[in-house]
Amino acid sequence: FASYYSDHMVLQKEPAGAMVWGYGEPGATVTLALSRDGGVVVMKKLVTVKGPSGTWTAVLEPMAQGGPYELTAAQGLQNVTLQDVYFGDVWLCSGQSNMAMTVLQIANASRELAAAAHYPHVRLFAAAPAHSDVELQDLEHIDLPWAIPTAANLGHGNFTYFSAVCWLLGRALYDARRYPVGLVQAAWPGTPIEAWSSRRALRACGLLEDTGSTPLCMVPALPPPLTFWLPLKPSGASLCPTPSQLPSGPQVPSVLWNAMVHPLLHMTLRGLAWYQGKPQEREGESNVFLHREQYSCSFPALIADWRRTAHAASAGQSLPLLPFGFVQLSTYRRQSPDDSFARLRWHQTADLGVVPNARMPNTFMAVAMDLGDEHSPYGRRVRVAGPGARSWSSRIHPRDKQTVALRLQLGARAVAYGEQSLVFQGPYPARAILEVTKGLLNVTYSQELVWRQRDATGFEVCCSSQHGWVPAPVVAVGSRTVTLALAGCGPLVLGLRYAWAEWPCDYQACALYNSQGLPAPPFL
Repeated sequence: FASYYSDHMVLQKEPAGAMVWGYGEPGATVTLALSRDGGVVVMKKLVTVKGPSGTWTAVLEPMAQGGPYELTAAQGLQNVTLQDVYFGDVWLCSGQSNMAMTVLQIANASRELAAAAHYPHVRLFAAAPAHSDVELQDLEHIDLPWAIPTAANLGHGNFTYFSAVCWLLGRALYDARRYPVGLVQAAWPGTPIEAWSSRRALRACGLLEDTGSTPLCMVPALPPPLTFWLPLKPSGASLCPTPSQLPSGPQVPSVLWNAMVHPLLHMTLRGLAWYQGKPQEREGESNVFLHREQYSCSFPALIADWRRTAHAASAGQSLPLLPFGFVQLSTYRRQSPDDSFARLRWHQTADLGVVPNARMPNTFMAVAMDLGDEHSPYGRRVRVAGPGARSWSSRIHPRDKQTVALRLQLGARAVAYGEQSLVFQGPYPARAILEVTKGLLNVTYSQELVWRQRDATGFEVCCSSQHGWVPAPVVAVGSRTVTLALAGCGPLVLGLRYAWAEWPCDYQACALYNSQGLPAPPFL
C-alpha cells in the first residue's frame, strides 16, 4: 500500500468509492479483499500493476459508514493486511503555523487532551513537513501514521502534531454526524500560499510565466523554462531582492504542493480545511515573497486547482467542487497603523467580503478577527526603528482555537452537509442610504444585529471633503440597521469600511454580531 494507508485509517464512505493504491511488480495481479473482523469477505477486486511506475489503483465499491474492517492486498505469496479500518468522512487540513498549532498549545489544553479518550472513531494522520522541486506521487515522510487519538499524539509538541483546529473541527463533525471521521494534517509554519500552489495555479494568476518575457527577477530555485515573478519594490529601490530575501526551502513556489498536498489528493476526500495567510517575517524586513495584493487571485486559484486535481486523482470520487473551509486572519499587532492584514482578510474572500461567492463557490469561512490573544506565549514583540520608532506586541497565534473550530464547523455543516437552516456566517451589509441633510448614513444588514460593543469605533468613511479615511461614529443600531454620523463629510461619501485594522477589537468585543454570536465580517 501507499504510505498513507495503514491500520486504524478511515476511508471515505458512500456515496463515493474510496480510492486505494499501492506498489507491486509491473504486470502482476494484485487481489484486494475487504473483510469484516470475523474474516467474512465483503468485497474483492483484482487489479493489475502498471509499468513502469510499478503502481496499482482501485476504487472500492461505495461503503456505508462504520467498521471495523480488514483490507488485504495480495500479490502471489505476498500479502499485507490493514486492520481496524473504518468508513466515514475524510478531511484534509492544511496551512501554516495556526493550523500546525497543536492541542497542547491552546486554551484549556489539559481538558481538551483528556477528552481524546471519548473520540476513538475520530482518526488522525499527519504528514511530515517536506518539500520537493517535482510533484511526488507518495509521501516521503510521515509524522503520525493513522492513529486513534490520545493525549500524547494530540499534544506531541509545539507546532508539530496534531493540529488543534483540525482536531476540534473533526470532533465537532463527529458530534454532529455520529460516524467516523478521518483527519489528515499537512501543515508547515511560516510558509506562503505560493509554496502550497501548483505551477498551474501560479501561472493562472500571472505569478509564473514563460521565460519568453523579461521577468522582474529570476528565482534560481525554479528549473527553466519557468520563472517566478517577484513584486515591484518602492520607487528608487532595487527591483531584485537581496540573496537573504530570496525564497528558499519551504518558501519556494510549489514545493509544499509537490511534496505534501499532491500525494494526498489521490485519496477520496470529503472536504478541505485551510488556515494560512501571514508568513513569518524577520524583524525590520519586509517579506518580498508574499504577493499579498495577488492573494485575491492566488487563493481562489489554489482552491480550484486542489479540487481539480483531487477529482482527477481519485478517479472522479472526490467531488468536483470539494467543500473548502478556511479561517480568515485573526490579529497580529495591537495599535499598528498598517492595514496589510485588513487587506489580506479582504483578499481571502476574493475581494467580495463573504463566501461562498461566484469566485469561490462551495466554500465557507470562520471569521477570527475578534479572537486576538495579546497574552499568547506564541508570539513576539516587534520593534520598528526610525523616526517615531515604536514597538507592538505581535501575537499572531491566538490560543482560542475552540471558537475558530466552532465557527468553521458551522460552515462545514451548512455548506458541505447541506444543513440549510443553520446560520453559519455573521451579518453583512446589503445596502447603504445617505441622508445628506442630516449628515447620516444608514447601513442595512442581512441579519438581526447585536450591538455588542457600544464604544467600538469600527466604521470609517472616505469623504469627498477630506483626505483619507475618518471614523464614522455609530449613532444608533436597529434590528437590522446601523446609523452612522458623517459630520463634516459633505454630500459625497466615496467609501465605507468596517473593522479595517490589524487588531480591530478586543477579544469577542467587536461592534456587531448576530444573535448566534457570529461576528460581522470586515468589509470595504
